[in-house]
Formats: sequence, structure tokens, C-alpha cells
Amino acid sequence: MPVIRILPHPDYCPEGRTIEAPSGTSLCEALLDNGIEIEHACEMSCACTTCHVVVKEGMASLGEPDEAEEDLLDRAWGLQPTSRLSCQAILAKQDVTIEIPRYSINHAREKH
Repeated sequence: MPVIRILPHPDYCPEGRTIEAPSGTSLCEALLDNGIEIEHACEMSCACTTCHVVVKEGMASLGEPDEAEEDLLDRAWGLQPTSRLSCQAILAKQDVTIEIPRYSINHAREKH
């Protein structure tokens, strides 16, 4: 099973975390299945950017983003060349390292 290394995030996993998930699983599903409550306002339907992650290592394990994902990523906070929507990034066989951005554009969850 591929390993997902999650870099420290002050809200979701302050110490960072390493988890395993079967090939064919989305990064979002793997995070949620392992108690890392990443935002996913559209319920993983590729309709928002709240599950945005930055892939630090292992990008080739996730396949290419489709046009719908690329269009949405243009709206993501903190967009990087290796940004993906975790609900659309499906694990293959290689390990990956990801960073969950500090902020998202989920106005319903922001602490104002």
C-alpha cells in the first residue's frame, strides 16, 4: 500500500502524520478515513477547492488532473505548480508527501 506523508498543519495534524491507503483511493478519502478532517465542502464532487493540497513528493503517483480540476484549482488559495484537489487525486503505487494549505476559501467554515 502506498504511504501518504502529511506535513504538519496547525488544525488538521499539528505533528504531521504518515498513513497508508490502498491504490485507487483519493487523497481526500484516505485523509478522512484516517481521522484527518480535511475540508471537503462539495462532498468530493469536484465542485469547490476546499480540499486543495500541495503535493511535495510523488506527483507521478496521482495521474494527471482533468480539465474540471484544473479550472477549479485556479480559484484555490495558495495555488502552487503541484497543487491538486485531494478529492480528485487518486493514489497509484508510489508514496506521496502532501501539505494542506493553511487557508481555504470555505467561507462557511472561516472563523470570523
